[in-house]
Amino acid sequence: MKTLKYSFGLLAMAVIFLSSCRDFVEPNVPYKDFDTGAYLRTISRTSTSFNFFNLPTSKFALTVEAVDVEDGKTVQTVEVRVRHRRLIPGVGLRYTPANDVLVKTLQASDFTTNTSSRFLRSTFEVTAAEAIAAVGLTAAGINGGDVFEFRLVLNDKFGRRFSSDNVTTNVAGAPFYDSPFQYPVTVVCPVATTYAVGSYRLRQTQGGVDPFFGNPTRFVEENVTLAAVASNSTQRVFTVKYLGGFVSRPFTVQFSCGSVIKPKESAGVGCSAVDLSWVSDNSNLATYNPNDDKVIVVNFVDDVDSSCNIKAPVQFTLTKN
Repeated sequence: MKTLKYSFGLLAMAVIFLSSCRDFVEPNVPYKDFDTGAYLRTISRTSTSFNFFNLPTSKFALTVEAVDVEDGKTVQTVEVRVRHRRLIPGVGLRYTPANDVLVKTLQASDFTTNTSSRFLRSTFEVTAAEAIAAVGLTAAGINGGDVFEFRLVLNDKFGRRFSSDNVTTNVAGAPFYDSPFQYPVTVVCPVATTYAVGSYRLRQTQGGVDPFFGNPTRFVEENVTLAAVASNSTQRVFTVKYLGGFVSRPFTVQFSCGSVIKPKESAGVGCSAVDLSWVSDNSNLATYNPNDDKVIVVNFVDDVDSSCNIKAPVQFTLTKN
Protein backbone atom coordinates (compact mmCIF):
# COMPACT_ATOMS: atom_id res chain seq x y z
CA MET A 1 0.00 0.00 0.00
CA LYS A 2 2.87 2.36 0.74
CA THR A 3 4.30 1.86 -2.75
CA LEU A 4 0.93 2.48 -4.35
CA LYS A 5 0.45 5.68 -2.38
CA TYR A 6 3.84 7.01 -3.49
CA SER A 7 3.34 6.07 -7.15
CA PHE A 8 -0.07 7.71 -7.27
CA GLY A 9 1.26 10.84 -5.62
CA LEU A 10 4.19 11.09 -8.00
CA LEU A 11 1.88 10.72 -10.98
CA ALA A 12 -0.50 13.32 -9.64
CA MET A 13 2.26 15.86 -9.13
CA ALA A 14 3.53 15.22 -12.65
CA VAL A 15 0.07 15.76 -14.12
CA ILE A 16 -0.45 18.96 -12.15
CA PHE A 17 3.00 20.26 -13.13
CA LEU A 18 2.43 19.58 -16.82
CA SER A 19 -1.05 21.11 -16.72
CA SER A 20 0.31 24.26 -15.13
CA CYS A 21 3.53 24.82 -17.02
CA ARG A 22 3.58 23.37 -20.49
CA ASP A 23 2.05 26.27 -22.37
CA PHE A 24 4.50 28.80 -20.94
CA VAL A 25 7.32 27.11 -22.86
CA GLU A 26 5.62 26.68 -26.24
CA PRO A 27 2.01 26.07 -27.21
CA ASN A 28 2.80 22.52 -28.29
CA VAL A 29 -0.50 20.78 -27.84
CA PRO A 30 -0.53 17.03 -27.08
CA TYR A 31 -3.04 15.93 -29.72
CA LYS A 32 -3.04 12.32 -30.78
CA ASP A 33 -2.19 13.11 -34.39
CA PHE A 34 -0.14 16.31 -34.19
CA ASP A 35 3.03 17.44 -32.44
CA THR A 36 1.85 21.05 -32.53
CA GLY A 37 -1.63 22.30 -33.12
CA ALA A 38 -4.29 24.70 -31.92
CA TYR A 39 -6.95 24.71 -29.26
CA LEU A 40 -9.75 26.94 -27.99
CA ARG A 41 -9.30 27.95 -24.36
CA THR A 42 -12.62 28.72 -22.68
CA ILE A 43 -12.35 32.24 -21.26
CA SER A 44 -15.97 32.80 -20.24
CA ARG A 45 -19.11 30.66 -20.12
CA THR A 46 -21.58 33.52 -20.31
CA SER A 47 -24.63 31.29 -20.70
CA THR A 48 -24.66 27.48 -20.67
CA SER A 49 -28.30 26.59 -20.07
CA PHE A 50 -31.71 27.17 -21.66
CA ASN A 51 -34.61 28.28 -19.47
CA PHE A 52 -37.53 25.89 -20.03
CA PHE A 53 -39.95 28.64 -18.99
CA ASN A 54 -38.39 31.23 -21.30
CA LEU A 55 -36.91 29.57 -24.37
CA PRO A 56 -37.35 32.65 -26.62
CA THR A 57 -34.70 34.60 -24.67
CA SER A 58 -32.39 31.67 -23.85
CA LYS A 59 -28.98 31.33 -25.46
CA PHE A 60 -25.66 29.52 -25.40
CA ALA A 61 -22.80 32.05 -25.19
CA LEU A 62 -19.04 31.68 -24.87
CA THR A 63 -15.81 33.61 -25.15
CA VAL A 64 -12.98 31.45 -26.46
CA GLU A 65 -9.30 32.12 -27.09
CA ALA A 66 -7.45 30.61 -30.05
CA VAL A 67 -4.05 29.30 -28.91
CA ASP A 68 -1.48 28.29 -31.52
CA VAL A 69 2.09 29.06 -32.61
CA GLU A 70 0.91 32.27 -34.33
CA ASP A 71 -1.08 33.58 -31.34
CA GLY A 72 -4.38 32.54 -32.91
CA LYS A 73 -3.69 33.58 -36.49
CA THR A 74 -3.72 30.04 -37.90
CA VAL A 75 -7.48 29.82 -37.35
CA GLN A 76 -9.48 29.79 -40.58
CA THR A 77 -12.96 28.90 -39.30
CA VAL A 78 -14.62 27.47 -36.21
CA GLU A 79 -17.74 25.39 -36.76
CA VAL A 80 -20.35 25.46 -34.00
CA ARG A 81 -22.27 22.18 -34.20
CA VAL A 82 -25.19 20.86 -32.14
CA ARG A 83 -27.45 17.87 -31.49
CA HIS A 84 -30.30 17.26 -29.06
CA ARG A 85 -30.22 14.59 -26.34
CA ARG A 86 -33.05 13.21 -24.19
CA LEU A 87 -32.95 10.53 -21.49
CA ILE A 88 -35.92 8.19 -21.84
CA PRO A 89 -36.47 6.17 -18.63
CA GLY A 90 -36.10 2.45 -19.21
CA VAL A 91 -34.79 3.01 -22.74
CA GLY A 92 -31.71 5.23 -22.57
CA LEU A 93 -30.45 8.27 -24.45
CA ARG A 94 -32.08 9.37 -27.70
CA TYR A 95 -30.21 11.76 -30.00
CA THR A 96 -31.79 14.10 -32.55
CA PRO A 97 -30.27 13.97 -35.09
CA ALA A 98 -27.93 11.00 -34.72
CA ASN A 99 -24.91 13.20 -35.56
CA ASP A 100 -24.45 16.87 -34.75
CA VAL A 101 -25.25 19.51 -37.38
CA LEU A 102 -23.81 22.93 -38.18
CA VAL A 103 -25.60 25.84 -36.53
CA LYS A 104 -23.03 28.67 -36.87
CA THR A 105 -19.59 29.31 -38.37
CA LEU A 106 -17.03 31.71 -36.94
CA GLN A 107 -14.60 33.26 -39.43
CA ALA A 108 -10.98 34.25 -38.76
CA SER A 109 -12.14 37.87 -38.63
CA ASP A 110 -14.34 37.03 -35.63
CA PHE A 111 -11.19 36.51 -33.55
CA THR A 112 -9.77 39.82 -32.36
CA THR A 113 -7.12 41.17 -30.01
CA ASN A 114 -7.75 41.74 -26.31
CA THR A 115 -6.01 43.44 -23.39
CA SER A 116 -5.51 40.29 -21.29
CA SER A 117 -3.34 38.07 -23.50
CA ARG A 118 -1.52 37.93 -26.80
CA PHE A 119 -3.94 35.35 -28.24
CA LEU A 120 -6.99 36.25 -30.34
CA ARG A 121 -10.46 35.86 -28.83
CA SER A 122 -14.02 35.52 -30.08
CA THR A 123 -17.34 35.95 -28.26
CA PHE A 124 -20.36 34.31 -29.85
CA GLU A 125 -23.86 33.13 -29.02
CA VAL A 126 -26.43 30.68 -30.36
CA THR A 127 -30.04 31.27 -29.38
CA ALA A 128 -32.25 28.43 -28.21
CA ALA A 129 -34.46 29.05 -31.23
CA GLU A 130 -31.48 28.62 -33.60
CA ALA A 131 -30.41 25.39 -31.86
CA ILE A 132 -33.94 23.95 -31.84
CA ALA A 133 -34.41 24.71 -35.55
CA ALA A 134 -30.98 23.28 -36.42
CA VAL A 135 -31.80 19.87 -34.92
CA GLY A 136 -35.21 19.77 -36.61
CA LEU A 137 -37.42 20.22 -33.55
CA THR A 138 -39.88 22.85 -32.33
CA ALA A 139 -40.13 24.63 -28.99
CA ALA A 140 -43.27 22.62 -28.21
CA GLY A 141 -41.21 19.42 -28.43
CA ILE A 142 -38.62 20.45 -25.83
CA ASN A 143 -38.79 19.03 -22.30
CA GLY A 144 -37.13 20.14 -19.09
CA GLY A 145 -33.95 18.13 -18.62
CA ASP A 146 -33.22 17.85 -22.36
CA VAL A 147 -29.64 18.60 -23.35
CA PHE A 148 -28.23 20.34 -26.42
CA GLU A 149 -24.70 19.09 -27.07
CA PHE A 150 -22.65 21.86 -28.68
CA ARG A 151 -19.31 20.94 -30.29
CA LEU A 152 -16.68 23.28 -31.71
CA VAL A 153 -14.48 22.30 -34.67
CA LEU A 154 -11.42 24.46 -35.33
CA ASN A 155 -10.17 24.40 -38.93
CA ASP A 156 -6.77 26.01 -39.48
CA LYS A 157 -5.10 27.48 -42.56
CA PHE A 158 -2.98 24.34 -42.99
CA GLY A 159 -6.06 22.20 -43.58
CA ARG A 160 -5.98 20.61 -40.14
CA ARG A 161 -9.04 20.03 -37.96
CA PHE A 162 -9.16 20.10 -34.16
CA SER A 163 -12.11 19.01 -32.07
CA SER A 164 -13.18 16.74 -29.22
CA ASP A 165 -12.23 13.61 -31.15
CA ASN A 166 -8.50 14.39 -31.36
CA VAL A 167 -7.80 16.46 -28.24
CA THR A 168 -6.27 14.78 -25.21
CA THR A 169 -8.02 14.69 -21.85
CA ASN A 170 -5.34 16.96 -20.37
CA VAL A 171 -6.06 19.80 -22.80
CA ALA A 172 -9.82 19.23 -22.64
CA GLY A 173 -10.20 19.13 -18.87
CA ALA A 174 -7.21 20.65 -17.11
CA PRO A 175 -8.05 24.08 -15.64
CA PHE A 176 -5.15 25.84 -17.42
CA TYR A 177 -6.21 24.70 -20.91
CA ASP A 178 -10.00 24.29 -20.41
CA SER A 179 -10.53 23.35 -24.05
CA PRO A 180 -13.16 20.59 -24.14
CA PHE A 181 -14.54 21.60 -27.57
CA GLN A 182 -17.85 20.17 -26.22
CA TYR A 183 -20.40 22.04 -24.10
CA PRO A 184 -23.61 20.43 -22.81
CA VAL A 185 -26.43 22.99 -22.54
CA THR A 186 -29.26 21.69 -20.38
CA VAL A 187 -32.88 22.84 -20.58
CA VAL A 188 -33.36 23.85 -16.96
CA CYS A 189 -36.18 24.77 -14.64
CA PRO A 190 -34.77 27.71 -12.64
CA VAL A 191 -34.57 27.52 -8.85
CA ALA A 192 -34.56 30.39 -6.37
CA THR A 193 -31.22 32.19 -6.00
CA THR A 194 -31.30 31.39 -2.27
CA TYR A 195 -31.89 27.68 -2.85
CA ALA A 196 -29.07 25.31 -1.80
CA VAL A 197 -26.52 27.96 -0.87
CA GLY A 198 -24.52 28.30 2.34
CA SER A 199 -23.02 25.81 4.78
CA TYR A 200 -23.77 22.08 4.51
CA ARG A 201 -22.39 18.96 6.14
CA LEU A 202 -21.11 16.61 3.43
CA ARG A 203 -21.17 12.87 4.11
CA GLN A 204 -20.35 10.13 1.63
CA THR A 205 -23.25 7.75 2.27
CA GLN A 206 -22.42 5.25 -0.49
CA GLY A 207 -19.25 4.43 -2.38
CA GLY A 208 -16.94 2.48 -0.11
CA VAL A 209 -13.49 3.13 1.28
CA ASP A 210 -10.57 5.09 -0.12
CA PRO A 211 -8.88 2.48 -2.39
CA PHE A 212 -5.46 4.15 -2.22
CA PHE A 213 -4.82 5.47 1.26
CA GLY A 214 -7.12 3.31 3.36
CA ASN A 215 -9.41 6.09 4.60
CA PRO A 216 -12.94 4.98 5.59
CA THR A 217 -14.48 6.85 2.62
CA ARG A 218 -13.27 8.16 -0.73
CA PHE A 219 -14.38 11.71 0.13
CA VAL A 220 -13.75 13.45 3.44
CA GLU A 221 -16.74 14.17 5.67
CA GLU A 222 -16.69 17.91 6.37
CA ASN A 223 -18.57 21.19 6.24
CA VAL A 224 -18.69 22.66 2.74
CA THR A 225 -20.05 25.93 1.38
CA LEU A 226 -22.37 25.77 -1.62
CA ALA A 227 -22.26 28.81 -3.88
CA ALA A 228 -24.26 29.71 -6.97
CA VAL A 229 -22.52 29.54 -10.36
CA ALA A 230 -22.78 32.92 -12.11
CA SER A 231 -23.18 31.51 -15.63
CA ASN A 232 -25.81 28.91 -14.68
CA SER A 233 -28.48 29.73 -12.10
CA THR A 234 -29.31 26.06 -11.47
CA GLN A 235 -25.74 25.02 -10.62
CA ARG A 236 -24.05 25.06 -7.23
CA VAL A 237 -20.34 24.52 -6.61
CA PHE A 238 -18.36 23.56 -3.52
CA THR A 239 -14.90 22.18 -2.74
CA VAL A 240 -14.44 18.51 -1.87
CA LYS A 241 -11.47 16.70 -0.35
CA TYR A 242 -10.83 13.42 -2.18
CA LEU A 243 -8.68 10.49 -1.00
CA GLY A 244 -8.20 11.86 2.50
CA GLY A 245 -7.52 15.36 1.21
CA PHE A 246 -4.83 14.28 -1.26
CA VAL A 247 -6.95 16.05 -3.89
CA SER A 248 -9.01 19.19 -3.23
CA ARG A 249 -11.21 20.16 -6.16
CA PRO A 250 -14.36 22.12 -7.09
CA PHE A 251 -17.43 19.89 -7.32
CA THR A 252 -20.47 21.09 -9.31
CA VAL A 253 -24.08 19.92 -9.06
CA GLN A 254 -27.04 21.01 -11.15
CA PHE A 255 -30.74 21.05 -10.29
CA SER A 256 -32.45 20.01 -13.52
CA CYS A 257 -36.26 19.97 -13.49
CA GLY A 258 -36.52 17.58 -10.55
CA SER A 259 -33.22 15.69 -10.91
CA VAL A 260 -29.82 16.35 -9.33
CA ILE A 261 -27.18 16.19 -12.09
CA LYS A 262 -23.42 15.86 -11.62
CA PRO A 263 -21.71 17.37 -14.71
CA LYS A 264 -18.49 15.63 -15.68
CA GLU A 265 -15.47 17.08 -13.84
CA SER A 266 -11.86 15.98 -13.56
CA ALA A 267 -10.19 15.23 -10.24
CA GLY A 268 -7.00 16.68 -11.71
CA VAL A 269 -5.12 13.37 -11.46
CA GLY A 270 -5.15 9.97 -13.09
CA CYS A 271 -3.39 6.64 -13.44
CA SER A 272 -3.31 6.62 -17.25
CA ALA A 273 -3.57 9.05 -20.19
CA VAL A 274 -7.20 9.58 -19.14
CA ASP A 275 -7.95 11.80 -16.14
CA LEU A 276 -9.92 10.40 -13.24
CA SER A 277 -13.36 12.02 -13.50
CA TRP A 278 -16.74 12.21 -11.74
CA VAL A 279 -20.11 12.32 -13.52
CA SER A 280 -23.77 11.38 -13.09
CA ASP A 281 -25.17 8.00 -14.03
CA ASN A 282 -28.33 9.01 -15.90
CA SER A 283 -30.07 5.81 -14.78
CA ASN A 284 -29.52 6.67 -11.10
CA LEU A 285 -30.30 10.33 -10.48
CA ALA A 286 -31.41 11.70 -7.11
CA THR A 287 -34.38 14.05 -6.94
CA TYR A 288 -34.85 17.32 -5.07
CA ASN A 289 -37.66 19.38 -3.60
CA PRO A 290 -37.50 22.97 -4.94
CA ASN A 291 -39.30 24.18 -1.81
CA ASP A 292 -37.00 22.48 0.73
CA ASP A 293 -33.19 22.49 0.58
CA LYS A 294 -32.44 21.05 4.03
CA VAL A 295 -31.16 17.72 2.64
CA ILE A 296 -29.74 17.24 -0.86
CA VAL A 297 -28.63 13.87 -2.23
CA VAL A 298 -26.17 13.58 -5.12
CA ASN A 299 -25.55 10.29 -6.94
CA PHE A 300 -22.60 9.99 -9.31
CA VAL A 301 -19.86 7.66 -10.57
CA ASP A 302 -16.28 7.95 -9.32
CA ASP A 303 -13.54 7.26 -11.90
CA VAL A 304 -16.15 6.93 -14.64
CA ASP A 305 -13.53 6.22 -17.37
CA SER A 306 -11.68 3.65 -15.22
CA SER A 307 -8.45 5.64 -15.28
CA CYS A 308 -7.37 4.02 -12.00
CA ASN A 309 -9.68 0.98 -12.13
CA ILE A 310 -11.62 2.14 -9.07
CA LYS A 311 -14.92 2.91 -10.84
CA ALA A 312 -17.81 2.85 -8.40
CA PRO A 313 -21.16 4.56 -7.70
CA VAL A 314 -20.92 7.19 -4.96
CA GLN A 315 -23.58 9.09 -3.05
CA PHE A 316 -23.26 12.38 -1.18
CA THR A 317 -25.77 13.50 1.42
CA LEU A 318 -25.62 17.24 2.04
CA THR A 319 -27.37 18.41 5.21
CA LYS A 320 -27.83 22.12 5.81
CA ASN A 321 -26.11 23.43 8.94
